[in-house]
Amino acid sequence: MEKIFEYIDEHFDNMIEELQEICKFRSVIGDEEGLDKSAKYIANKMELLDLNCKSYPIDEGNPIVFGEKTGNENKTILFYNHYDIVAEHPIDKWKYSPFKGEIHNGKIYARGVSDNKGGLFSRLHAVEAILAVKKELPINVKFLVEGDEETGSTSLYRFAKEQKETFRQMTKADLCIWENGRKDEDNNPWVRYGVRGGIGLELVCKTSNVDVHARMGSIVPNAAWRLVWALSTLKDVNERVLIDGFYDKVIPLTKEDIKVLNDFPFDEEKLRARIGNRKFIDNISGYEVKEKLYTVPTLVINGLESGEMYKSKRLINPYLASAKANFNLVANQDPDEIIDLLRKHLDKHGFEDIEIYITGKNTPVRTPIESEFTEIMRKSAQKVYDKPIVLELTALGGGPGIVFREVWPEIPIIGIGPANTGSSHHGPNENLSLDDYKESIKHIVALLYQCIKK
Repeated sequence: MEKIFEYIDEHFDNMIEELQEICKFRSVIGDEEGLDKSAKYIANKMELLDLNCKSYPIDEGNPIVFGEKTGNENKTILFYNHYDIVAEHPIDKWKYSPFKGEIHNGKIYARGVSDNKGGLFSRLHAVEAILAVKKELPINVKFLVEGDEETGSTSLYRFAKEQKETFRQMTKADLCIWENGRKDEDNNPWVRYGVRGGIGLELVCKTSNVDVHARMGSIVPNAAWRLVWALSTLKDVNERVLIDGFYDKVIPLTKEDIKVLNDFPFDEEKLRARIGNRKFIDNISGYEVKEKLYTVPTLVINGLESGEMYKSKRLINPYLASAKANFNLVANQDPDEIIDLLRKHLDKHGFEDIEIYITGKNTPVRTPIESEFTEIMRKSAQKVYDKPIVLELTALGGGPGIVFREVWPEIPIIGIGPANTGSSHHGPNENLSLDDYKESIKHIVALLYQCIKK
């Protein structure tokens, strides 16, 4: 393995140049040129590595790029990544151009370098290094790279449904390495055991056809008040969701889960200082903060809108009100069931007129901490990192993990990768540390070889 690591060190500049090149493509949804160039660049890289590569066109979506190569052992790792990115706005907050891949102070700056092009290319570069030195892979590898993750992976879900057997064969593996991972502020590499789920929605209340003067508020229903009353039935002052059955399918924590949460490094003082918060809800601290953050589902109001608040002063009784909200779900909760429970709850409380519009949904997926791959992760990381891995019960972000689990219910889904807590996902000045990127490449190499020792 040392020879492979030496190859990475010697060819690292070339690897960074390739990462810079893919980051020059503005693969934002709606930018067809940037998306097309990204998909073709990835496919070309796979072909250069002699992977069996195919791009699957998607109606009303972007191509899925798939590549695979057989190794010596009959074991398979599937890498899931995406090449679409979020828009670069606000552009005035960027210190450097978001689409040049500039390097400053040991970091590469670009939109998408961390989420998710760096994660993808660290894996491709690991395969490159192994093949360059050993001429063959220790185990089978597969790459499934989609182009619609940032907008809900609708094309991936549709592909899995319409081409069931093809998707089944594409995703057959012993382990799925999810799109990314990260290091924390103390340089500890994290290993993530699944993805959170969620539902994005909008609640709309319409009481008539036009606004009327405020003096008519005693006889004409006020949409803003009615929406507030409806919202007040969803959650109590102790932050508990009041929808019947909302918590019924939440999986109890195992002893190992509790140990992982206890051991998980979480600087609550630093978080409160950063966001200007004096105390958390119910004044919780320590273990309880981590438990609620990672294992307790909730409902959040993202914004409210009604009436005339942004122009001139008008004394009106508004006819229309809306609230954007989202459910944060945990393992075993079904978004469709939660949506149904929400509808029943509103109807039960006399709010049949409140309309629900779903803007997005993801099903949560968790991999048991007791997975046999935990020890493999530990041993492979020891060959690269100065510090031991930190187990994260689940990533706080979402993703289409359920589409893999519906086909292969037992497949472990684990996230590792080159990002860090300062990578600024979805924000200005998105970046990746060059040192972290190199270590991530080496970790993938070590992981592939560690799998044959299992």
